[in-house]
Amino acid sequence: MIDPRRLRILRAVADHRTVTAAAAALYLTPSAVSQQLAALEQETGHVLLTRSGRGVRLTAAGEILLGHAHEVFAQLERAEAELAAYAEGAGGEVTVAAFATGIAEVLAPAIARLALDHPGIRLRVRDAEGDQSLPLLLDGEADLALAVEYRGAPGADDGRLSVLPLYAEPFDAVLPAGHPLADLPAVSLADLSDSDWVGQYPGNPCHDVTLLACELAGFQPRFAHSSDDFRAVTALVGAGAGVALVPRSALRGMDLKEVQVRPVAGPAATRRVFAATRRGAETHPLIAPVLAALVQESERLPAH
Repeated sequence: MIDPRRLRILRAVADHRTVTAAAAALYLTPSAVSQQLAALEQETGHVLLTRSGRGVRLTAAGEILLGHAHEVFAQLERAEAELAAYAEGAGGEVTVAAFATGIAEVLAPAIARLALDHPGIRLRVRDAEGDQSLPLLLDGEADLALAVEYRGAPGADDGRLSVLPLYAEPFDAVLPAGHPLADLPAVSLADLSDSDWVGQYPGNPCHDVTLLACELAGFQPRFAHSSDDFRAVTALVGAGAGVALVPRSALRGMDLKEVQVRPVAGPAATRRVFAATRRGAETHPLIAPVLAALVQESERLPAH
């Protein structure tokens, strides 16, 4: 009989690529993780991991077992949801990992809505960049993630997750006030190919959006300055340090006197926002109302 606790360790190693990182995520020692993996290999009669550079990767047998592990844990999530429903799920806490503008746009209004419609549900919010919320969810440190699509993100067919699309928003071009293109109704990114750029750090999903949009326009942006804070990005543009692409929602409420904001001509740079839970948990009586509130607040957003 395969011990499901060891399947959880196998999945953590597959997610984090090293025994040390998996151990940290599980709050175990690396030696304990190695021992459990060795025991799992004895239980299955197969080698499940092989070294790859400084890390490890799953063998073919390990990948087969990992697929079954996803099914096992999804079923356990469904069991918890049904038991909670049986107990009526009158109240409890839901931890949501979300990025800053997602919190402002939909999560904070959803909290206000839930306080009226489901006063027994308490939300605990963890501010996390769009690429950090899914790892927190998969590691069990959050019950729900508000995230954006990014390169390397788990796909829609990932067996660990249930994904609910919420909304998409364009990025606008932010130019210094005296820029030669500032008077145009819309800006072509190709016309900015020779400019210095202000962008987010690599790994931030917004960096990926900017990079992809510029690649589609036929050039690689020359990043002269980097910040993950949109106010800092806009201030640098206003100081003449470069140009930038910024999500439209992030510009609301900012002091834009020193910059000009213009839509992008042609195919727009866009980020797509979604909510995710561990598969099977989406029907949990504490989580389902949160998802419904997020959908309702997304539908109330201004048309872009």
